[in-house]
Amino acid sequence: MSAYRLSSPYERSPLHRRVSGLALALAVNVLLLLILMTLNRFAPDAKKLSQALVVDFLPESHSAAAERRAPPKPIQPTKVQPLPKPPIELPAKPTITVPPHPPKPAPFIEMSSADLAAGDLRNLPKAGAGDGDSEVVGKGPHGEVLYAAEWARHPTDAELGGYLPKNAPDGFGLIACKTIAGDRVDDCVELDQTPGSHLASAVRQAAWQFRVRPPRRNGVPLVGSWVSIRIDYDHYERSSL
Repeated sequence: MSAYRLSSPYERSPLHRRVSGLALALAVNVLLLLILMTLNRFAPDAKKLSQALVVDFLPESHSAAAERRAPPKPIQPTKVQPLPKPPIELPAKPTITVPPHPPKPAPFIEMSSADLAAGDLRNLPKAGAGDGDSEVVGKGPHGEVLYAAEWARHPTDAELGGYLPKNAPDGFGLIACKTIAGDRVDDCVELDQTPGSHLASAVRQAAWQFRVRPPRRNGVPLVGSWVSIRIDYDHYERSSL
């Protein structure tokens, strides 16, 4: 009885074995390729995007539909009420006050120091003094007008005796002085005296105590003018002129 025995691969020739392996590998590759090509047929078709406009009609509420159907109401402009103006009250008899005119400035008058001193109330003649101009008796030491002195107060024996020289004889002393404010005199100079008596020097030294009013012209005191002062001396009495 004969038996069938499969041939072992090791019994084949090397060339035959190589051809078999190559054919098997080629068949496997072809099979894989076919599988990949058939996969696209069973894949679901992708939906193409439609270019049509789709509109969904949703049910609207009754109020929204009514509002859409109703025409819009025109906006009424807000009226601004003007504020009432207060009534204007007119006076029964309107009067217009004229502003007073501003006072005009007094003109500026330049005055010398002699004029200012002459306007001093202290230099005005006292009540009971004689009115009129003072008597002119000559010229002063520098050619000024020399007036007769008018005493505001006669000097006392004590004021004169302190300046008399020893063993002074009877006689007189005559000086000229410039009047200043306050019924006083200054800048006295000796004019005349009893010869050899030195009485003019005694009168000049005592003159700072004298009270003599300034001379007057048209009733105006002339402070700064010159006056002559004469003092007569004797053993029993003193007289001043």
